[in-house]
Amino acid sequence: MNNKNTLMRNLFYLTFLLLTTIGLQAQKLAVYDLSTDHRENPLGIDNAKPRLSWKLRGEGRDIVQTAYHVRVGTRPDFSKASIVWESGKVSSPQSILVEYGGPAPESSRRYYWQVKVWDQLNRESAWSGAAYWEMGLLDADRWSAKWIEPPHDTLEKIPAPLVRKEFVVGKKVTTARVYVTAHGFYELWINGARVGEDVLTPGWTAYQKRLQYQVYDVTKMLQNGSNVMGAMLGDGWYRGLLGWTGNWGLWGKQLGLLCQLVVTYLDGSNDVIATDDSWKSSNEGPILMNSIYDGETYDARKEINGWNRPGFNDTGWKPVRVASHPMEVLVATETVPVRKVQEIKPVRIFRTPKGLLVADLGQNMVGWIRLNVKGNAGTTVTVRHAEVLDKYGEFYTANLRAADATMRYILKGDGAGEVYEPRFTFFGFRYVSVEGFPGDLKPENITGIVVHSDMKPTGTFECSNPLINQLQKNIVWGQKGNFVDVPTDCPQRDERLGWTGDAQAFCRTAAFNMNVAPFFAKWLKDLAADQYPDGRVPFVVPDVIRNNSGTSAGWGDVATIAPWTMYQVFGDKKFLRDQYASMKAYVDYIHKTAGDTYI
Repeated sequence: MNNKNTLMRNLFYLTFLLLTTIGLQAQKLAVYDLSTDHRENPLGIDNAKPRLSWKLRGEGRDIVQTAYHVRVGTRPDFSKASIVWESGKVSSPQSILVEYGGPAPESSRRYYWQVKVWDQLNRESAWSGAAYWEMGLLDADRWSAKWIEPPHDTLEKIPAPLVRKEFVVGKKVTTARVYVTAHGFYELWINGARVGEDVLTPGWTAYQKRLQYQVYDVTKMLQNGSNVMGAMLGDGWYRGLLGWTGNWGLWGKQLGLLCQLVVTYLDGSNDVIATDDSWKSSNEGPILMNSIYDGETYDARKEINGWNRPGFNDTGWKPVRVASHPMEVLVATETVPVRKVQEIKPVRIFRTPKGLLVADLGQNMVGWIRLNVKGNAGTTVTVRHAEVLDKYGEFYTANLRAADATMRYILKGDGAGEVYEPRFTFFGFRYVSVEGFPGDLKPENITGIVVHSDMKPTGTFECSNPLINQLQKNIVWGQKGNFVDVPTDCPQRDERLGWTGDAQAFCRTAAFNMNVAPFFAKWLKDLAADQYPDGRVPFVVPDVIRNNSGTSAGWGDVATIAPWTMYQVFGDKKFLRDQYASMKAYVDYIHKTAGDTYI
């Protein structure tokens, strides 16, 4: 009898322990790393059926998702009244690109979503934290802004114009969003603070067919009373020199800005402050010249203090021109932004055999230099860029061809010191020569700012062979340097173009190293936009060569190879849907050209 009681008691304890363990494991079953259309909490998307992805973690082995439940609402607390769609419990292992199935999303509306899952033992996780996406302006009629153009010369090299607009906020603000793009580069400011962390915006597209706009949450940047929006414009890819044939302004020779700020108040009303003929402009700012190939010249003595703050006297500023450009070409940004991703300090500073002062960053990189300097007003510091030294140890720039690749900073004489880094250019380099620097050049005076599309790393490789490890390191740095909004061939000389053959050969490796899904989703649409009517694919995308030449194997093949590779790697059928017409047109062209001759 005692043995029977002991056995029952042991079974009870064992069952209790098992249930407790399962309960604890269920508590540790969790969902994380939520993303929408391959991006984390994107602002301003135009996909009416966003795809939702997540990852699963927990303790133990062989954990497998067997079901999920997604819910979407207009509030982060997911109150019952705010829910717009629930999937219910869906028996499926799918955890990537689950399509939103609710009512059509509204322009500018933010949607919150979360998910919970069940594993193979039917253990249920808690709801994940809330992620969100926010819709952009889904049709051209949503834009009340007008294109404005600061009057400037149509010469190839011009100062960077400034534009500004003051406005008043008189009520409690709940949300504020700014929608902005430009012909050329733009840098946007509100009340003296820079908007966002993105650089080289709005990016490089087939501008006359597709022009990206960006969306920023600027709620905390506004203040009660007087406010001001201001922007600085640069030539960029739109107006700047491109290619090696001396052409410039391929898409246009006039810089422009399109911007609207939507302010929603606590009482439910809203105001729209948009670019129109009430904005003012000046061509007297500090950036005297900017060019992707040639660099930037900045005269700090010409800085206009307070131009981007309320209360500035802009009496002498000129009115802008209102221009008419097609609004239908505007598209929400689909790719990841270009950003300052990393900082590098020099490993040595030395003199070449001919006496040139050079800083070695120790790594071939793409971006620019942040200069810390103190000296007399009018002193000019000239920084040139090079990838290598020649066999004599001298600074070597012959491979840059016609690209000047030089930044010049003219000091204003601030006794506390001055800090400068370019805005509207980038360089490919390891070495910088510094001329005119006042005093001794030290490592603290030079910082390399690494700039590229902000792609999340996904794969790494390391083995026992140091040479192979170095090769992989070089591949990753090559990707960083050549993925600056488009997949380029080189980042340093008078080229830096989106060669289709390079992208075709590298796209699979790129996808191993980093999450390039949004990057290629955007660029492949530009490929389709620039594709010739007969199906031929340009040798570079965006197409700046424009010589109506034929296509060729290896280059044009990117139209089919890249979408298929992205589908294989990311499991995203949208690549195939979006690119199908382009893929088919290219294959039909090849078939028509080859005829019935087979080798």
